[in-house]
Amino acid sequence: MNKLELQKTANEVRKGILTGVHAAKAGHPGGSLSAAEMFTYLYFEEMNIDPKNPQDPDRDRFVLSKGHTAPGLYAALACRGYFPKEDLLTLRHIGSHLQGHPCVAHTPGIDMSSGSLGQGISAAVGMALSAKMRKKDYRVYTLLGDGEIQEGQVWEAAMFAGHRKLDNLVVIVDNNGLQIDGRVADVCSPYPIDSKFEAFGFHVINVEDGNDFDQIDKAMKEARTVKGQPTAIVMKTIKGKGVSFMEDQASWHGTAPNDEQYKIAMEELDKVEEGLCQQ
Repeated sequence: MNKLELQKTANEVRKGILTGVHAAKAGHPGGSLSAAEMFTYLYFEEMNIDPKNPQDPDRDRFVLSKGHTAPGLYAALACRGYFPKEDLLTLRHIGSHLQGHPCVAHTPGIDMSSGSLGQGISAAVGMALSAKMRKKDYRVYTLLGDGEIQEGQVWEAAMFAGHRKLDNLVVIVDNNGLQIDGRVADVCSPYPIDSKFEAFGFHVINVEDGNDFDQIDKAMKEARTVKGQPTAIVMKTIKGKGVSFMEDQASWHGTAPNDEQYKIAMEELDKVEEGLCQQ
């Protein structure tokens, strides 16, 4: 995909996020929206995957360590063709395969159930080690929240990954600066994030704008050149990106839009789509 196509797809992912969360009357839009570009890049550009063969043993793996942002992952999977976009309307409903956190047993394209913060990266590290032990070429990607890295288990996993020199592992930190209780710097500062991962033996790539595809592309290409170390991509993003009244507001961490707010948000995204189509 070229950059314009990726931008159009990310806008569709954002619409899917809002559609699902609005229909559920619950969920986590803020951190899903901040990672929309990364979800899009991974599933449409970076990873070796096939929606027609979601269990391909040689596929690349993705673990959503910040599992509460499942609406973003589900929207990307739907856009990629793993299941119908209409399924997003069933988010969090009883009997739906799209629950509040990803479940590997029920949803096509999900490589690991996640939700309890800190555990996803540990699973991803295990997958990467498994590939090394079996001499497989697949790569493993995991997305963490900046609030999530306050969890000690994250650093146990990082220590193991660095020690084992898992250069097939890419850890991505969505540094939108906010968590449910406010600014991460105020709640329990994880900064400097880059220095911490470096101390655990990672090659670290800082991305100044994690909502910019050129910068994401550059970071991912650099990660592929790294040998003998796992890679950590620390990307600065905007929580609630793409919806004006949600941007950089901790209150939208886990709040669903009402009917009026949903209408306004979708109108904003429609305008973005119109602008992209004119390019």
